[in-house]
Amino acid sequence: MSELREHLSAYRRTLPWITLKELLMIVLCTIPYALTVNQLLVPHAIVGGGVTGLCEIIYFATKTYIPIWLSSATINIALLIIAAITVGRRYAVRTVWGVMWLTIWLKVIPIASVPLLTDSFMAVVIGGLFTGCFLGICFLNNGSTGGTDIIAMIVNKYHHLPMGRVLLMADMLVISSAFFLPTIQAAGMQGAIEKILFGLTYTFMCSTAVDWIMNRMRQSVQFMIFSTKADEIAEAIISQAHRGCTLLNGEGGYHKQPMKVVTTIARSYESATIFRLVRAIDPKAFVSQSQVRGVFGQGFDPMLYGK
Repeated sequence: MSELREHLSAYRRTLPWITLKELLMIVLCTIPYALTVNQLLVPHAIVGGGVTGLCEIIYFATKTYIPIWLSSATINIALLIIAAITVGRRYAVRTVWGVMWLTIWLKVIPIASVPLLTDSFMAVVIGGLFTGCFLGICFLNNGSTGGTDIIAMIVNKYHHLPMGRVLLMADMLVISSAFFLPTIQAAGMQGAIEKILFGLTYTFMCSTAVDWIMNRMRQSVQFMIFSTKADEIAEAIISQAHRGCTLLNGEGGYHKQPMKVVTTIARSYESATIFRLVRAIDPKAFVSQSQVRGVFGQGFDPMLYGK
């Protein structure tokens, strides 16, 4: 047990570096979001969803008097205070980091007088995919940019509504409200409707890209770990990776020596954690990793009828 404690202690010493990497990824992933808003959406007078879209409405309604970064910071701070009280401080800490850097990039990156892409449709498609992919990476690094995510989490806690439905309703409400802006109305009835449709297209492309990134990383993998320190590895996986595992009794085909085999199933993004644990305890271990099509049960997807 003392040897296992030493291995786990060495693993815990790497956790600050892992946390630092995640915080750095959150910083980098908020840049494309701010870039899309200030260089594509605002120059085309297209309002996206969420709190950022609401900030665009404030920006256009006040004739650019209230900058987007200022209203974004103000609204998110208010939502974070509510979230800290209702949902918990642990959720709010990482969100504060994401909101802070999104606000910084919205201020630093200038609003373009001429958009990067002159075609509005291409701007929302490329911008939505660009933003969604990096937001998905941000979420996988335990980050958040705040906004309607906070509202959805608060509503979900008290009314048990699906978060996706709450987010969709909030985005639809924000984008539809933009129809009455003088900036949008100046394009005429047909032009105003097109602006709204472009906003909906942007939101759809962004959410599709987020789901694609998240679903790819939600794929599960199965490990078969052959080691003389199987008990220590199993204990480490349970205590540090928080995944269950099974010990199988095996026998070497050549030397006929008994050997235990650790088998466990985890999400793809958890693979790095398991590999680090195995390498810290037994660098000579033999590890087999394979993709699995579906995993149902505790810690994974619910086992529904008809599966």
